Amino acid sequence: MNTLDWKNLSFGYLPTKGNIRCYCRSGKWGKPEITTSEEVTLHMASTCLHYGQDVFEGLKAYRGADGHIRLFRVRENAKRMIQSGLYLQMDAPSEELFTDMVKQVVKLNEEFVPPHDSGATLYIRPLLIGASPQVGVKRADDYLFLIFVTPVGPYFKEGFKPVSVIIDRDHDRAAPLGTGHTKCGGNYAASLVSLNICHNLGYSTMLYLDAAEKKYIDECGPANFFAIRGNSYITPESHSILPSITNMSLIELAKDMGMTIERRKVEVGELATFDEAGECGTAAVITPIGKIFDPVTSQTFEYCKDGQAGKVSTALYNRLRAIQYGDETDKFGWVDII
Repeated sequence: MNTLDWKNLSFGYLPTKGNIRCYCRSGKWGKPEITTSEEVTLHMASTCLHYGQDVFEGLKAYRGADGHIRLFRVRENAKRMIQSGLYLQMDAPSEELFTDMVKQVVKLNEEFVPPHDSGATLYIRPLLIGASPQVGVKRADDYLFLIFVTPVGPYFKEGFKPVSVIIDRDHDRAAPLGTGHTKCGGNYAASLVSLNICHNLGYSTMLYLDAAEKKYIDECGPANFFAIRGNSYITPESHSILPSITNMSLIELAKDMGMTIERRKVEVGELATFDEAGECGTAAVITPIGKIFDPVTSQTFEYCKDGQAGKVSTALYNRLRAIQYGDETDKFGWVDII
């Protein structure tokens, strides 16, 4: 363990002591089991392989300056998995089972929770898949819920630095009444071609517009979009957008800081009116957007002309991380200490 270079970890996978699994067979959940195996044995006709019955979550464990390990809003991840599973007709673990298994696997791997000042965290990946075979298009009878963990560095190597984004009108992340509000694997697979194109053009990620009219801002790659205008925190609202727990938390913090919250349809034409813009999610918390390029109009919208994130984004980022690491009192009841 002492050989890990905590300050230079990538956002990738490293083996740990073990993972935890639980099966649901014919609607009844069994007992969670710890295993050291990194493999999953599935029937070749499992519904997760053919009909996309898979949903997942992402959260982190943080080591505070006091040495304690903290989980951030783990119950919200449980609730979101339940809602995602419900929409995909899957048997999801209860909030209690989800939370208990997260705590067990983090405790098992506590030596892999990076030091407080390293800039790294322990990433937690809960996964729910349809495990029983079906040939017809129908839901599985049996499900596997597993959680693995791995220590990770910052999602972007640059850390909390502005990135460049390009508007993508040629691809859709999700249909208006589709699975965009769920955290299913298919949504991310659908974004890979677009992500590859924008990377080849030199951009960090793409800004999706709504699939129906190409008029409203949807998501920013795999993350929620937000903007600051004056004293307002503005973020799009749509059935196609994943309900980000990070965004939910930033909204509460913005309210606590006396800001006005605007959660609504946001027209792409408003990009020129924003003071700051960013993307937010578990992996990076906040990634400030330096500029957004529109290839149709050839317009570039700049938000960080001095190369630094805006004052409001920085304040929100610092405060949320302070709560996650225990450097600020958690008056919202978001943190569980292991």
